[in-house]
Amino acid sequence: MKKISYHLLLISLFIITISSCKKKHDDPAATTPSAPVDTMDYDMNEAAVINAGWTKVMDEEFSTDLSNWNIWQGGAYNNEYECYTNAAKNLSLSNGILTITAVKETVTGNTTSSDNTQKSFDFTSGRIECKSTISANSGTPKIRYSARIKLPSGYGMWPAFWSYGAAWPTNGEIDVMEAKGNLPLQFGTNYFYGSTAGTSQVPSNSGLNYVTNKDLTAYWHVYEVIWEETQLTYMLNGQVIRTLTTASPGQYIPDMFGKTQNIVLNLAVGGAYFNNPDPSTIVTGTMYVDWVKVFTSN
Repeated sequence: MKKISYHLLLISLFIITISSCKKKHDDPAATTPSAPVDTMDYDMNEAAVINAGWTKVMDEEFSTDLSNWNIWQGGAYNNEYECYTNAAKNLSLSNGILTITAVKETVTGNTTSSDNTQKSFDFTSGRIECKSTISANSGTPKIRYSARIKLPSGYGMWPAFWSYGAAWPTNGEIDVMEAKGNLPLQFGTNYFYGSTAGTSQVPSNSGLNYVTNKDLTAYWHVYEVIWEETQLTYMLNGQVIRTLTTASPGQYIPDMFGKTQNIVLNLAVGGAYFNNPDPSTIVTGTMYVDWVKVFTSN
């Protein structure tokens, strides 16, 4: 997803290009690979990760409250249909699980977090952004961030796990996972960067979708990315599914090195990702998050 204030057999799929606050959405067709899924409910072997040289610097288990997170209130970009709220019906914690639920209801709220012009919305949902920042830089040249998620089902559901910096996309954006609720066997990855606020220089074919052999809405899976100066390594359930280097479309990855970003979890509704469908066709759902972890390494 993109933000300016302060995402089997080979088959043809649609590419996700998403930003968070002000995303430019491109969704061309592409041939995409299979992503390995070796279990139905996967969890990270944290000891193995640490033994491999990683140091854990953040561990959000969602066991108490959301004090480590900022809660977005108001609308977003990409012609999305939801108004994000802090209401318990949209964001709740129970037994160590963060639940983000889209609800069909008519509400009035700020057009975006930076535009308090009042607007009518057909749905409410939830979005949280980590208060602490992450950065691949000379002191911490490798940043690995991970989340264990069960995706929502339903046409129009647009879950995402990603990071971005203010004045999008001058600090970059990294989409670890974004998906469509009506396509339960696939998800996408992407990144964005631009030297001028509001405009990404990354080619529109930078996104890539993956097909899995296990339902992403029925089972838990771990989505990860390793951010380094010259590459992004995307993983699903501990296995590498994509390594994006400085060859096109990854030529702007080095421009993000040293920049700071915030981790985001959200459930958007409809909008450009679904070609602006009739709101009556939307089927609401729930996104579940077990944990978020951040590791560093030299």
